[in-house]
Amino acid sequence: MSVLSSPWLRRLPLAALLAAPLLASAGIQIGASGKTFASDAWACALHPTRGYAPRVEAGLYQPAPTANAKVLLNGQRVATVDAITPSAPVWLANGLNSVGVKLSKKANDTFGFDAALTWPNQPNACIPDTRANTVAGDLETAVSGKSSAVVPLGCAFNPATGRNQAFVNLFDNGTWLLNVSVNGVPLTQLNGTTRRSVPVYLATGLNVITAANGTLSVDAYVRDVPAGQCP
Repeated sequence: MSVLSSPWLRRLPLAALLAAPLLASAGIQIGASGKTFASDAWACALHPTRGYAPRVEAGLYQPAPTANAKVLLNGQRVATVDAITPSAPVWLANGLNSVGVKLSKKANDTFGFDAALTWPNQPNACIPDTRANTVAGDLETAVSGKSSAVVPLGCAFNPATGRNQAFVNLFDNGTWLLNVSVNGVPLTQLNGTTRRSVPVYLATGLNVITAANGTLSVDAYVRDVPAGQCP
């Protein structure tokens, strides 16, 4: 969520409004200094060790050749940016976050993001609630009944990456047209006849598999892959 979408912003006095980030082109907001930016909203992306999680980009806006800054998350430095590498990913904590781009001791533009959790024990805001799914033996079935996924992780050679990876098989339980994605990336389409199942290769950390039957239903499965699961 962008700070500009917050209703309280419209009630701030002029001095506070001048210090707040301003929307620039699509997808980013500009800091009060005019020299920094951050995403206008967080998005889900694949962290190298944590898996699927909320992330924003932050850094320098149209930097001069000698410009540099520190990128902060909740007051802690997470990256350094400059004219050559003007932006950095910032992986958000659960709940309210303050992302800062510190140009100097006195100049620190801040941006607010809310990665609020919406259900009990949710690992992070990108992980869907699959508690209504049912598990029987080694098979988890979505509440729609249209698809199922194997629960235990397997290991196999992934031709796309050239290495062993954890995977699970996903099944079409009828003749549904299911668009399958993993961690937000489209993978394939199942139809229950010529293509009834697919191996879904997983990354380290939390993974989200979805099987969408158009706009009628979206089945979701979550798999957590430990580091070193498939050497």
